[in-house]
Amino acid sequence: MTASARLLIVGPQGSGKGTQGVRIASAFGIPVVSTGDIFRANIKGGTELGLKVTAILDRGDLVPDELTGEIVRDRLSQDDAENGFLLDGYPRNAAQVGHLDEFLSGRGEALDAVILLDVPRDESISRLKLRAEEQGRSDDTEDGIAHRLDIYEKETEPILAVYGERGIVDRIDGVGSLDDITERIMSALAARGLTLAA
Repeated sequence: MTASARLLIVGPQGSGKGTQGVRIASAFGIPVVSTGDIFRANIKGGTELGLKVTAILDRGDLVPDELTGEIVRDRLSQDDAENGFLLDGYPRNAAQVGHLDEFLSGRGEALDAVILLDVPRDESISRLKLRAEEQGRSDDTEDGIAHRLDIYEKETEPILAVYGERGIVDRIDGVGSLDDITERIMSALAARGLTLAA
């Protein structure tokens, strides 16, 4: 039996949410639905979507809500997401929260928890610079990083107020070893009654 959990992981770029998301989803036996991964796979594959996304990212902008929402809804409709999922990168603004609410309530579902990885801005920047050197990511220039962190603060932080009112946000200290951070997340989810299937 798979544990049921509908989760969203949020944090600034460089917070480690991709790594933690994979760990948490794997523990619960649910898929990670990462808009970034979907976009990168399309870019690598040279698809029509990939070319569109490349042009947007090269300008330092984020992919439009409509396009992102369509991709996420399609992914959440697949069989492996029936018992739950972990969203990474969506919703990232108030409009997308509305789209997701509408989609989930149409299925009689709602998010169980929002995991917020709290990382200071200077820590995010130094992690992203390191990632750029290691992976040669063209979007990880200093200006690009600062621009994306600004967008995160302006657009994404307000969604935390919405979810905060619903009482489903768990603020996790995102600084420390990978194992320590994973343990903090799992403890917070367990406190909500979200435990792994035996």
